[in-house]
Amino acid sequence: MEAQLSLLDRALAVRDRLVASPKFQQWAAAFPLTRGIARRRARALFDLVAGFVYTQTLFACVRLRLFDKLVDGPRPVAELAEQMSLSDDAAERLLRAAAALGLAQRRSNGHYGLGELGAALVGNPGIAAMVEHHAILYADLHDPVALLRGEAKDTEMAGYWPYAAGGDTNVLAAERLADYSALMSASQPLIAEDVLNAYPFAQHKCLLDVGGGEGTFLMAAAARAPNLRLMLFDLPVVAERGRARFAQAGLADRAQAHGGDMLCDPLPVGADIISLVRVVHDHDDRGVLKIFKSAREALPADGTLLVAEAMSGTRGAEPVGDAYFGFYLLAMGRGRSRTPEEIISLLREAGFTRQEVLKTRRPMLARIVVARP
Repeated sequence: MEAQLSLLDRALAVRDRLVASPKFQQWAAAFPLTRGIARRRARALFDLVAGFVYTQTLFACVRLRLFDKLVDGPRPVAELAEQMSLSDDAAERLLRAAAALGLAQRRSNGHYGLGELGAALVGNPGIAAMVEHHAILYADLHDPVALLRGEAKDTEMAGYWPYAAGGDTNVLAAERLADYSALMSASQPLIAEDVLNAYPFAQHKCLLDVGGGEGTFLMAAAARAPNLRLMLFDLPVVAERGRARFAQAGLADRAQAHGGDMLCDPLPVGADIISLVRVVHDHDDRGVLKIFKSAREALPADGTLLVAEAMSGTRGAEPVGDAYFGFYLLAMGRGRSRTPEEIISLLREAGFTRQEVLKTRRPMLARIVVARP
């Protein structure tokens, strides 16, 4: 028997039929009280249709290092064209497109300078690294229906994230791990800043960062909490890279790097707080539960587990958790975005009885769930 629709559901169905009517659309675009809404909705729909063109415009700007060329001030089109190895016409086309998207801005005498979004990109090099990385994702999304049906095999994303394919991750070659480790390190500072602003790590004695890559988050935590001891756990080759970075940063006396597979090997003991920063959404529920249980076993009775990542259902950032990460992880071949409530449910199943969701400055980038036994 079909479930009975609520009053709200029935009202929304009426609205859907109305908005779908061409006659209503024409009326709304002409009527003074609805004209502004109709125009905004039309613009939003067109932005969805043209979204790939916009992202490729951004990709071209990043690949051609346009923002770096404008950071010291406006430049004439001819000069920029020469620096980017483009014709004047092609450079003008790119600059106009970038200006339309807020990435560049037309200035006096035919010069172009940075737009507000372009300036923000200069200050966050990790974003540019992600934009370049997205060329791999776009290749996998050329047929999203095949991806959804499971017909797309051997995706570029699965090859880029070598642990996604499963198997013995302890023997993965260094060259396969170098690219993704460097990307994670480049894109980590933004997340690290928000996490460290939201949670007082200085109250702890030792922090174990699981899946911590080359140690970027730990080094940021070290600067905030000078007395905090540090432990890193990641795949053996990645942990070795982290160990080298610790030594280079003068942290060898307070930081240790441990190699292993978080899905197979026990976590090292000795930390009173364990962090999982952008780790949980890479795994299915079974894998996440295993990681949480391993963390519970490694922590003392009064220990803390901190989970930080972009989460599903974040108000004002729904496209990030459910659209972007939904398809990104599908192309990767494993994992999914979860709401804080879904993460808390798995934490409870793993033996954590107290949970708290912390506010961050930029919840679109990361939200935090803190759990204790």
